[in-house]
This record gives sequence, structure tokens and C-alpha cells, in this order.
Amino acid sequence: MTTVLTIAALTLREAARRRVLFALAVLTVVLLGLSGWGFSRLAAESGGSALTSGEARLTASIVLNLVMFGYSLIAALGTAFLAGPTLSGETESGIALALLARPIRRSQFLLGKWLGLVAFGSGFVVLAGLAQCLVVKATVDYWPPQPVAALALLAAQTTVLLTLAVLLSTAISPMASGVVAVGLFCTTWVAGVVGGVGASLGNEAVARVGTVSRMLLPTDGLWRGAMNAFQDPSALAVFGGADGEAFPFLSAAPLTLGYLAWAAVWVALVWGLAATSFVRKDL
Repeated sequence: MTTVLTIAALTLREAARRRVLFALAVLTVVLLGLSGWGFSRLAAESGGSALTSGEARLTASIVLNLVMFGYSLIAALGTAFLAGPTLSGETESGIALALLARPIRRSQFLLGKWLGLVAFGSGFVVLAGLAQCLVVKATVDYWPPQPVAALALLAAQTTVLLTLAVLLSTAISPMASGVVAVGLFCTTWVAGVVGGVGASLGNEAVARVGTVSRMLLPTDGLWRGAMNAFQDPSALAVFGGADGEAFPFLSAAPLTLGYLAWAAVWVALVWGLAATSFVRKDL
């Protein structure tokens, strides 16, 4: 276990060396600044007092979900394009071969890399999301009903995408693995929106598009659970209850324990495939 943690720490150091932390910090500060200005204008429009009207509170809730989607997208881009160079890049350069010449199993090497990337991606999205919640609280006095659950689900979403990127990086080039992972992330989100529209219209065939996509890649399902925890409960009542699924930044219901269990099983299965592929790979 010490070996795995050492490799995880080296992976975090490598992320810092590549200035990924600096780039994410700059993007986060810019997004915090822009959203803080926008939320302050919202408070000014509602009379300068903190969310005295339901309309202002509803708007803050929806805009918060929109901004959080921006953070999840930044985390997706950062982790997907970091996972490829971290694993397959070191494999192609021979660095991994030098490390694996020591008494270190390939599965330990892969687990250490994965843990380091999970700590990096999850840490970023949790800290950035918490900072955003504090900005919203300071500007419009809105605090999400379940912030801990929401941030945990965002971290889980990042872990799912990162695990997929690690699997892809064992089979294809670093750039291609990042492109495919982000492409699947965006495709699943679009399929979820289409499925939500189908559900609101009562079209089961279209609604099934979102359901199937969330089972194949749980990023959109976890994102919808996070939205439900971030949003004000009155938002769904205003947008017609279950019909609110037609809005891309509203979630009609919290996640079930069964779906969370499936997401955990999905991560374990995909990581197992990645380990099998990496062990059999000709270095």
C-alpha cells in the first residue's frame, strides 16, 4: 500500500509540474469573479436585499446549477487530458518501464496513478464548488439545501470520467484518449437533456435515450443528482414538477441508492478492464 500511495503522491507532483494546477486555478478565479459579479447584479435587481422574493431565489438556484456545470466541465477537461499523458505518455517515454523494473506490480502502478488523479480531480471540483457556494451565499444569501451531497456527487462524476480516461489511455494515444473521454462526457450530457425532454412530453422512447446513456456512462446521472442537491426545492414546483426535466439545469428527483451502487460497480468494472489491459500491454 505504501508503494501505491507513493506513486499517487508522485502523480500529484507531476500534475503540479505540468502547471495543470495553475491553469485550473486561473480558470476558477475567472469563473468565480464573473459569477460573483452576476450574482451581485441579481441581488441588486431584487432590491438590494438578500433573496426576499421567490423569483430571485429561483433564479439564483438555476444559475448556480449552470455555474456548477462549468466547474464539472473544467474538471472533465482537466482530468481527461491529464490521465492520458500521465499513463500512456510515461509508457511511451519509457519512464513507466524504468519504474516497473523495480519490484512493483503493474496493477499497483496503475492504482497509484488512478488514486493520484482521483485526489487531484475530486479535490479541485470540491474546493471550487465550495468557493462558489460561498460566493453565492455572500452575494444573494442563497445556500444549497444539500451542499455536501452535491459536492460529493460532483467528485464522483469526476472519478467516473477519469476512470474511463485511464482505461482509454491503456489502449490509444494520450491525445485520443482525452478527446474520446470528453466527447463521451458531452454526448452523455446531451442524451440526458434529450431524455429529459422526452420524459416531460411523455414520450417513452425518447426518455429511454437518457436512461440508457446514464447507465452506460454514469456522469450525467451523477450530475443530475448533484443539481437536485444544489437547487432550491421550489424550483420544480414553479416549472411543473416532473416536467422540470425538460430544463437542462433542473433535476426532478434525487438519485436512488441503487443508481449510486451501479456507479460504484461501473467504476470497479472499468478500472478492472484498465488493469487487465495495462498488465497485458507490451511496454
